[in-house]
Amino acid sequence: METKGRHLILEISGCDPEVLNDIEKVRDILTEAANRANAEVRETAFHRFYPHGVSGVVVISESHLSVHTWPEHGYAALDIYTCGEDTDPWKALKFAAEEFKAREVYLTSISRGERENGRFVHKITKNLSGNLVEESGEEAMDVVS
Repeated sequence: METKGRHLILEISGCDPEVLNDIEKVRDILTEAANRANAEVRETAFHRFYPHGVSGVVVISESHLSVHTWPEHGYAALDIYTCGEDTDPWKALKFAAEEFKAREVYLTSISRGERENGRFVHKITKNLSGNLVEESGEEAMDVVS
């Protein structure tokens, strides 16, 4: 089967509320996360909610990174979707989790665009929680220490 994309769906807890409530920091974190994943950033769109919270998306040639934050709960919902062989969504995840100062990450990893019986489907490949350690290539990666 051929995978068209890798989609990481993340619940990030115990984050720094000040970071989660700062639109510029959130934009910078997601943009740099895309760069670290070796993605080509096309454009960004972010919005600050009042009294708190930020939503935004970084559009990349290889798909997108998106976030919605709840600073009052120290929580961020993050999606990282990349396609192509040259991008590494795990590098984006590691950078974003560190910069948000996450204490815990709950991750669902999905392979998208798998060909099965002439149609495209997706498969959940990992469902992890806690102090996340995930493989990227041949090296283990500590996402949250």
